[in-house]
Amino acid sequence: MYLKKITTIPILVVVIFVTYEKICEYIYDIPKFTKKNGLEHTKGLLGRLGNPERRFEVIHVAGSNGKGSVCAFINSVLCEAGLAVGMFTSPHLVCMEERFQINGRKCRKEDFIWAFEQVKQAVEQMEQDNLSHPSFFEYLFVMGMLIFDKYHVKYLILETGLGGRLDATNIFEEPLMTIITSISLEHTTILGDTIEEIAGEKAGIIKECVPLVFDANEERAAAIIRKRAKEKRAPYYAISNQNIKKLERNGKYIDFCFSSGYDEVNLRIPFLAEYQVRNASLAYQVLHVLSTELGIYPGQIIQGMAGAKWQGRMQEVADGVYFDGAHNADGVKAFLDTVRQMGGEEPLLLFSMVCEKDYHKVIRFLAEDICWGEVILTKIPDERGLEPELLEAEFLKYAVNVSVIYECRQAYEYAVQKKNREQKLFCAGSLYLIGELEKITGGNEFGSKTSKSTWMA
Repeated sequence: MYLKKITTIPILVVVIFVTYEKICEYIYDIPKFTKKNGLEHTKGLLGRLGNPERRFEVIHVAGSNGKGSVCAFINSVLCEAGLAVGMFTSPHLVCMEERFQINGRKCRKEDFIWAFEQVKQAVEQMEQDNLSHPSFFEYLFVMGMLIFDKYHVKYLILETGLGGRLDATNIFEEPLMTIITSISLEHTTILGDTIEEIAGEKAGIIKECVPLVFDANEERAAAIIRKRAKEKRAPYYAISNQNIKKLERNGKYIDFCFSSGYDEVNLRIPFLAEYQVRNASLAYQVLHVLSTELGIYPGQIIQGMAGAKWQGRMQEVADGVYFDGAHNADGVKAFLDTVRQMGGEEPLLLFSMVCEKDYHKVIRFLAEDICWGEVILTKIPDERGLEPELLEAEFLKYAVNVSVIYECRQAYEYAVQKKNREQKLFCAGSLYLIGELEKITGGNEFGSKTSKSTWMA
């Protein structure tokens, strides 16, 4: 009996590993043979799986920047309160399982495999009925609903993938709360080429009589969101910089006072980036409004927010080495604010972007706002990754000292060797780049193995 156990364990491990690899390959190939579907298609697929999504209380988050951070703040508090909570976010940095968190931990590989197989069977039935195959995001979203249901999650924090109105996550008619973070020009070929049009798409998650919390700092977007909320008779809470007082940096934390009407609270968040204060304020307002529904009290909110973690957003992975997933013009401007506040010798930048972003504007911000000791350009190993030569030509317009190293590992090793003790190295431009660097440095769900537990989002 003892010998039998010894010999069967390695076989099981090999079978699971090979199956997992094939599953990931299949999912990554989905965009090659299918297209985006409507919400009725997603509902139909879930119906074939027993409608697991109907068993959750949903907090739904849309926006251009800060969605993941707001989700992380709320998730941290609900975990602190001991609630059964799931969190669905995208993209992942190192492995797909990161998209599905249960009580603060990514799902197990075995659960990922199980969910894939369940969805695959339903998809095969749909195809027999001449229905189209789900999209990449739709497939993962439905897998998530099965995983969360398996673990009896009660509260589900749900981040939209793209937009809001037509996003696969927008199938819930009666969520507990909807949230819209800051809005900027992004995915203009899909969402529209004005702030107002993009805000309209994001506002598509607002539901009849369901409370809404939103970032009101961009007045053009705020006007569209307010109008939609009134049409839906949704009570809304507009949060802006006017709600924030007494902001102070304290080592690796920011302390600030959040004021909303007669409610005033002192909060601490474990981040240096000032834009995180806005994200934390949105999260606090949500938690305050839902506190009775959730059965949580102020001390749990304060403590949970102080312990929030979010990988790859101004994350210090070694002395003076930071990863930040700033991926559009507004995100890069916020990133640069933090770089300036940190000060010191002329920093180094390891940079890359994906093709659908406005790299001309991003590079102009980078080149005009900071005097870089050197910019190292690399290529994201994905068909969406921009060629470094395009980025190089743009940086050279501003007489920036540039090096091009195609392979990410070589580029990172070069940048780390180039950095002197007094310099800082920032790696930014895309979450896809950060994901590749997390793999290179041994990243896991709580950051890289060399991380000093300094978190930014």
